Amino acid sequence: MFRLLTIMNEDLYNAVDDCIKAASFLREKCSLEFIQAASEKIVSCYQEGGKILIAGNGGSLCDAMHFAEELTGYYRSKRKALAAIALADPGHLTCVGNDVGFDQVFARSIEALGKEGDIFIALSTSGNSINLVHAVDLAKAKGLTTIGFLGRGGGVLKDRVDLAWVVEGFSFADRVQEVHMAAMHVIIELVEKELFSCVVT
Repeated sequence: MFRLLTIMNEDLYNAVDDCIKAASFLREKCSLEFIQAASEKIVSCYQEGGKILIAGNGGSLCDAMHFAEELTGYYRSKRKALAAIALADPGHLTCVGNDVGFDQVFARSIEALGKEGDIFIALSTSGNSINLVHAVDLAKAKGLTTIGFLGRGGGVLKDRVDLAWVVEGFSFADRVQEVHMAAMHVIIELVEKELFSCVVT
């Protein structure tokens, strides 16, 4: 029993240290520059009457939903709702996945909902999700600005999107997603402060 607890504690400390390492990536110059640039693009989009579309697969789709609800709902201040849609409707995903193919599920949403001046945000820990590649390509063709939250070298999407951020140094998707979500929260905070500097908190 004592040996088991010792092993568990070592694993616990290693996991926590890995989380701290992941969080520290936010202080890297590339991270700070990305957060600033993404915030500015989102603020400009909203000021010009646009909306944000967000997509990902698996845990990244859950993060997309989290990102969107912080914008359409509230983050830290009571203020006007901001237009954001996570491309997560199960009816749409299963319809297009069944009738056309899973590689087109997000592109079809972009075709239906995206317009020039909007922003499409792709969340991918590999940067190689083919359904996101197709969605980015269509979004750019329609005049949307494209932003990628990526990992593991950035994959295909690194050179496909208008603004890319690659979280380096982690083999597993979970750590990349943790950093992505922290950056999203910072971006939302900056956007909210810029657009609603006089709100009552």
